[in-house]
Amino acid sequence: MSKYDIIVLGSGPGGYVTAIRASQLGFKTAIVEKESLGGVCLNWGCIPTKALLKSAQVFEYLKHAEDYGLSVKGADKDFGAIVKRSRGVAEGMSKGVQFLMKKNKIDVIQGYGKLKTGKKVDVDGKEYSADHIIIATGARSRELPSLPQDGKKVIGYREAMSIKEQPKKMIVVGSGAIGVEFAYFYNSIGTEVTIVEYLPNVVPVEDEEVSKQLERSFKKNGIKIMTSAEVTKVDTSGAGVKATVKTKKGEEVLEADVVLSAVGIKTNIENIGLEDVGIAVDRDKIMVNDYYQTNIPGYYAIGDVTPGQALAHVASAEGILCVEKIAGMHVEPIDYGNIPGCTYCAPEIASVGLTEKQAKEQGYEIKVGKFPFSASGKASASGAKDGFVKVIFDAKYGEWLGCHMIGAGVTDMIAEAVLGRKLETTGHEVLKAIHPHPTMSEAVMEAVADAYDEVIHL
Repeated sequence: MSKYDIIVLGSGPGGYVTAIRASQLGFKTAIVEKESLGGVCLNWGCIPTKALLKSAQVFEYLKHAEDYGLSVKGADKDFGAIVKRSRGVAEGMSKGVQFLMKKNKIDVIQGYGKLKTGKKVDVDGKEYSADHIIIATGARSRELPSLPQDGKKVIGYREAMSIKEQPKKMIVVGSGAIGVEFAYFYNSIGTEVTIVEYLPNVVPVEDEEVSKQLERSFKKNGIKIMTSAEVTKVDTSGAGVKATVKTKKGEEVLEADVVLSAVGIKTNIENIGLEDVGIAVDRDKIMVNDYYQTNIPGYYAIGDVTPGQALAHVASAEGILCVEKIAGMHVEPIDYGNIPGCTYCAPEIASVGLTEKQAKEQGYEIKVGKFPFSASGKASASGAKDGFVKVIFDAKYGEWLGCHMIGAGVTDMIAEAVLGRKLETTGHEVLKAIHPHPTMSEAVMEAVADAYDEVIHL
């Protein structure tokens, strides 16, 4: 039997980052993976979707070349080539992880891993043992009873990025990050898209003003949006698919070539031996303490299988903290109130901290500032004037409670707010930190200035 200090089950952005940090700290480390290194994020999630979205963005530029004083004739898209590029990007990233495993002397055990008692892992019949076993098996597309996925007419995100032919009509059920990113992608290349959202607003976790702005932008681009609506059944017996949608006004039947189910995720915790070992689970999540230890000594869990936010950067941070704690380093629990969320449709969305509604519900007296990109010189020059930056401060102490952005490139701007909040920056300090001009990022300073009645360019 092979013996290790640490075995990591799953090689997504939680697992492979955990393994690398463990190796850096001197642990003899192995990682178990049943498919491709990099997990869903690198192979079927974050990375290949960004490649698809980049193709959509370039195509949009070509379609609107005249707006920039340019003439482009006969610009068209090649759906197969777009998908092929996306798959190529994913394969390149997966090979990059293979290189990192070799560089850090991590043993890659290919196969299906199952936990055993006594700190052991069975991989397709062969046993391995370790002092510490870290579960990082991630999640998959969740299926609703009313929306069973057949992989052809009712699909999840995986099929949505590798489908052979571009559908003429698509219904997207759910308007979280996955739903709106695919809605934007398919709409931009000419598919007729309808979004069906159960809650009253699209991107429902975002600040309400952000949700309303995205809805306006999407509708302007021809995406049909149905909120407070529910798909109650689908009929796939004909050439396409018929979806029955229940709304406040009654029932409506929508016809499409394909329905994309984007209603959240289901953790991969079945058949990995949790019951055999006695690891506690609650509501589809493995229960852990602040340092990702389960109720059974020697077994840990990070990423989507635990109760924190199901985001790649959260999984990576949890894995690093977990192994640093095992190594005896002084570490502090993650502040889940300061995790940024990013959505890569167009306009992009990025946010951190409390929404205006949440801040009021928590009893804060607040100062709110907002700066529209329509007043930004860089946004005007770029031809990307949709959206705004919104900031929320505690009126009493100046604490930066929340930051919400929608617009071009805002996913690259949100880190300023995350770092500012981490350093307990006040509104006054942000205001007096000179921001470069002309940039999209100076909208943050302008929004803060608006909160304190000092805004110049509004």
